[in-house]
Amino acid sequence: MTDIVTPTRLPDRLAMVLVFFASGVVLVLETVSLRLVAPYLGLSLQVTSAVIGVSLGAIAYGAWLGGWHADRRDPRRVLAPLLGLSALAVAGTLPVVRWLGEALRGTSVGVVLAMTAVTAFVPIMLLSAVPPMVVKLQLGSLAQTGQVVGRLSGVGTLGAVTATLVTGFILVAALPTSVIMIAAAVLLALAGLALGAYLHRTRDRAGKASATHTRVAVAALLAVGTGLSVLAPDPCDIETAYHCAQVTADPQRPGGRVLYLNSAEHSYVDLDDPSRLEYAYTQWIGVVADLAAPTGAAIDAVHLGGGGFTVPGYLAATRPGSRSTVFEIDGGLVDLAERTLGLRPGPDLRAVVGDARMLLGDLPDASADLVVGDAFGDLSVPWHLTTREMMAQVRRVTGADGVFVQNVIDGPPTRFVRAEMATVAAVFPHVALIAPRGALDGREGANFLVVASARPLPLQAIAARLAMLPEPVPMISGSELAAFTGDAAVLTDDYAPVDQMMVRLS
Repeated sequence: MTDIVTPTRLPDRLAMVLVFFASGVVLVLETVSLRLVAPYLGLSLQVTSAVIGVSLGAIAYGAWLGGWHADRRDPRRVLAPLLGLSALAVAGTLPVVRWLGEALRGTSVGVVLAMTAVTAFVPIMLLSAVPPMVVKLQLGSLAQTGQVVGRLSGVGTLGAVTATLVTGFILVAALPTSVIMIAAAVLLALAGLALGAYLHRTRDRAGKASATHTRVAVAALLAVGTGLSVLAPDPCDIETAYHCAQVTADPQRPGGRVLYLNSAEHSYVDLDDPSRLEYAYTQWIGVVADLAAPTGAAIDAVHLGGGGFTVPGYLAATRPGSRSTVFEIDGGLVDLAERTLGLRPGPDLRAVVGDARMLLGDLPDASADLVVGDAFGDLSVPWHLTTREMMAQVRRVTGADGVFVQNVIDGPPTRFVRAEMATVAAVFPHVALIAPRGALDGREGANFLVVASARPLPLQAIAARLAMLPEPVPMISGSELAAFTGDAAVLTDDYAPVDQMMVRLS
């Protein structure tokens, strides 16, 4: 039979600090976990949901386990080792995720859950066991149960909220993920050592010697974990507020540069020849842009998403005097493009940092000859840029004569691109769709280019140019496009399940 212990009460301030600190670190880990797995899994809704779900499961299990142990042994003997174990778990997470991520890179449900479990579950579970142990120590009598539980629960929630805001607004923008993780591990270790010293100061000499050995072991293991974190492969050149970004040189072309975002190949820029478009979908955009106005005439263009700034560079090279305004939500990418991709902002090229939908709403009516939609979160267009309400803003800005093109990625059964075509067609009277035949037939995943305007499109001229590309591609419109779209639902601000439409289980 287990002996029931009556542990000595902690000072109120120390109890509140412990709960605030442990709950705060839990939310730091949950937030940073998304950035740890993004280079290997992307940032889809499924990945976000998996991280949140695993974290909540770890919180629930840790709270249950902490309460169970608090009733069976003196929490004063467990709290400091618990913080030390948490420090070790956090220190070991970074190298494990980065080495495992390289081996298990993919987007299947199993990989997502395995990666997020490795990233978040153990350290969050251990830290979530701290609050119920502290509560146990503070319950001096049944008459104070509600007051103690309510106060510590409120303090824990406040710690979680504070950590979420600080991490999202400050830490992620200012520090690399590796630094945040190592700092969290060090703080946990220091907190465990300080708490252990405080709780064990009345022990006998043998107990103090044992505690010293424990501290030495924890410090040694923490140092090993930190060292492994430093040696672990880093998939990023830089970490921006939204992406793990990397720029590599093309070994086949001296001026070629490839931009990777969260390990996905995102943009190609030829520093020596900005008029060269490497990717097929950018060539399709180039075809439409070439026919949006008389050859060589300057145009006003708005770009929703900057990435490598490939298309603005193309317009500047092929239509001198054109003015491009680029809305890019990630200021870090703008800085990276200036340093490595030849971006030179000026009167003819403005890079505006902010959400494309919000910024588009500030533009005057009929102010753009061409609007290029090329914004992505992982593989999907951010849902609020896909809706009928968004398309209404695009039509307002393009006016009676402007043209809208939107890059979309989808695969069988092409639910998203069909819904997006239905949405665009609900706002624009003239629409067309460019994509490889296999993608149009639902046999393969690919890029699709939506083309729309309030005026009739030069369909024959576009089709002729597309047929002359290195990889000829068809364009559908009229009845063929209507058959492709079928009865797909129009996306609205009230209903746009973009990520779910693109789910492909493997």
